[in-house]
Formats: sequence, structure tokens, C-alpha cells
Amino acid sequence: MSQATGGGEAAEPTGVVDAAPTPLALLIGRFVTAYLEDFLTAAEGHGLTLTQAKLLLALNEPPDELPMRELAGRLACDPSNLTGVADRMESRGLVRRTVNPADRRVKYLASTDAGRELAARIRASQVRAYKALAELTPDEERLLEGMLERLVPELEAAE
Repeated sequence: MSQATGGGEAAEPTGVVDAAPTPLALLIGRFVTAYLEDFLTAAEGHGLTLTQAKLLLALNEPPDELPMRELAGRLACDPSNLTGVADRMESRGLVRRTVNPADRRVKYLASTDAGRELAARIRASQVRAYKALAELTPDEERLLEGMLERLVPELEAAE
């Protein structure tokens, strides 16, 4: 965020962010909260916890196979916790583990066909979120997508 200087010009960003939430930040927070509630309802409707559903959807985005340590980081959980989550999902036939042939210590997770089908059903169950997004015009959708493509990597890098 820039601050005005005495001469009316914008100062260089300092990297320090004002702790007071802006109206935009509050709206984003409300959207994220409503989206997560919708997502949790969809996940629970299919017999999954929030973490299990987040894992399943993460495995159904490119790349379709990820190291467990990277997945733990994406899901903001401890790698040992992810092992238990993966155990339960593997027993349901939703994910499969593979080993990196170059380094057998590195375990990967991938979605199975059943996992891909369930991920699609969860997404289809997120009625409120998709109904809200459908209110955007194609131009608004492209604009929001461009802004999120810029902001999401910044948020993910801060993890």
C-alpha cells in the first residue's frame, strides 16, 4: 500500500501493512467464510472431513500427483497428520500412494478414479458458492480471475 507524501506523490511501498482491515479485506473474509461453510457442507454430505475434502480436491488439480510433504504445506497441516488422513482415504479407495523411484523416501499421493468422481460430486454440491460466482458477467469473472491469479501466489508464498 502506498502512502501519500507531502508533495502529493505516492511513496514507495514499505512492506509494512496497516493492521486495520479495509472494507475490501472484510468482504473477502466474508466471501471466504461463506465459501468454506458451503465447502464443508458439501464435504460432510459425502462423508469427508474438511481436511480430507481439501486433500481430494488438491489432488484433482494439476499436477495430479504430489509429494506428501508438499500437500501437507498446501493444506497447512503437519506431515504426520496428513499420513493419517491419507491412510483413511486410501482405505476408502479415494487416493493411492506411490514412491519416487529416484528417492524412495519421498511418498506421493494421487487421486483414484473413485476419488476423481467424488471430487466432482463435491464441487457440484457447492451450490451457494457457484451460484454466487454465476452472478458475475464474463468480463467481471475474467477481471476477478486475473486479480486472484496475482494475489494467490503471494498468499501461498507467505505460508
